[in-house]
Amino acid sequence: MISIQGKGVSVGVAAGPLYFYQRAKSTIRRYTVEDREAEWQRFKDAQAQAIEQLGQLAEKAREEAGDEAAMLFETHQMMAEDLDYEEAIENLIKEEGQNAEAVVTDVAAQFAEMFASMDDSYMQARAADVKDVSGRIIGLLTGVVQGGINSPVPVILAADDLAPSETVQLDKSKILGFVTSGGSGSSHTAILARTMGIPAIIGVGDQLKPEYEGREVIADGGTGNVVVDPDEATRDHLMAKRAELLRRQELLNQLKGQPNVTKDGQTVRIYCNIGNPEDVYPVLDNDGGGIGLFRSEFLYLNCDDYPTEDYQFEAYKKVLSEMNGKEVVIRTLDIGADKMIEYFHLPKEENPALGNRALRICLNRPEIFRTQLRALYRASAYGHLSIMFPMVTSVWEVKEARKMCEQVQKELAEEGVPFSKDVDLGIMIETPAAAVISDRLAKVVDFFSIGTNDLTQYTLACDRQNNDLGRFFNAHHPAVLRLIKMVAENAHKEGIWCGICGELGADLDLTETFLSIGIDELSVSPRSVLPLRQKVRQTEVAACRDRLVDDLMSDQITI
Repeated sequence: MISIQGKGVSVGVAAGPLYFYQRAKSTIRRYTVEDREAEWQRFKDAQAQAIEQLGQLAEKAREEAGDEAAMLFETHQMMAEDLDYEEAIENLIKEEGQNAEAVVTDVAAQFAEMFASMDDSYMQARAADVKDVSGRIIGLLTGVVQGGINSPVPVILAADDLAPSETVQLDKSKILGFVTSGGSGSSHTAILARTMGIPAIIGVGDQLKPEYEGREVIADGGTGNVVVDPDEATRDHLMAKRAELLRRQELLNQLKGQPNVTKDGQTVRIYCNIGNPEDVYPVLDNDGGGIGLFRSEFLYLNCDDYPTEDYQFEAYKKVLSEMNGKEVVIRTLDIGADKMIEYFHLPKEENPALGNRALRICLNRPEIFRTQLRALYRASAYGHLSIMFPMVTSVWEVKEARKMCEQVQKELAEEGVPFSKDVDLGIMIETPAAAVISDRLAKVVDFFSIGTNDLTQYTLACDRQNNDLGRFFNAHHPAVLRLIKMVAENAHKEGIWCGICGELGADLDLTETFLSIGIDELSVSPRSVLPLRQKVRQTEVAACRDRLVDDLMSDQITI
């Protein structure tokens, strides 16, 4: 038995085989083949498998988001069996005797360059398609599976850490839990685990060895302990703990349908954070009161080219329709920093967290922003939509964004396209600048939602993705909490509501503090809804308000 210690960031106990995430290889081995016909057949087999996979993805996309979404994969299918593309590959294999991986790499680069040089914008966009199709075929040739998991059974997934673009492609049905060597509590791997309601452990360093692949592992997301090849006593103990956690969940299920009201009558809305349309089902299953943060950028991360207006419309429509009149707050595109997308062609920056990201990209590239806003307003006819702008630092940015919204509404009205005229516009408070001028910002928006992950990062000058800075990244820091209090007070002075959509909203140690300073809404992962509701219903705000508010203003916070 081998015991490995990390940091638990998503509670639960999972047992299963350990599986190391398969990341595409950055370098392709080149060599001369002896049997050229056999090598050509090897390519044909991979090509056929890729076409079959793309067909399955097209059907899945059609079921989940409509015909427009399916067209992307159908286009890739046609690209994979394009005669010119296939002939170029055949010639290099049969005439020059090069191995299939190297040939597909070279032909992909040649075709992508050809498409990119064309004057027609539609044909230029096909450059990304040929790269993606070729990447899928190369993955099959090299044994690296799209989505990083090639296992017939669910696994505990091990990795150094996962980028947002990688997490969005994972086959969620194959994951029992996460164990990463790096990462942080606010990394996208941790956020995904909490959304899925599965255990996650970060920061195990080099303790996970490649030779552990396939061996039985039990991961305890509460303690951060990972046990490889557990002995009988350890297995029995951890399985008993797992059963107890499930029993507690059953007790929490009795809170479904109950109001989020404190002992002394204060109400708070408990909403959920999601990253894609399929996350709606855990929201409904856990009795979330609405969606306080739909991270729309994951729609972009899941595409090989700019998602069309119709593709986005279908996704937003699905969420709004499924929520059946409950409020859905959709955050506009928030890429940059740790969420980079190749087809945006963003220049490399020394410090991308402080660079061209989120609303800044939208205002600098209005054609992208306009497409998303049109999709959002069209979808607003199917439910209760609110739109939220991220990474705000100035009033003029909000006014520019509002102006774009007004232009889009005017366009849709002239075209006779239905949309709701009751869409609230809000902003994320995630920079110290926004918090400090929240009195002014409150005059030009309908609500605030505090993004505590980034607010902590920028307030403490502490990279949220850097696990080595773990003890310095303290979301309980008085500076962070004082800013939250200031924002809530300024919101209420102008008669607008103030919520928290960062991971801190689910921190039960701070629930009393948030209720005491008047936070109106807490948006958390779906699995956090019922524990948070239980905490709210056990709290008597009046009895602790003076103590907690005094703590915020003292040098040492006692929470």
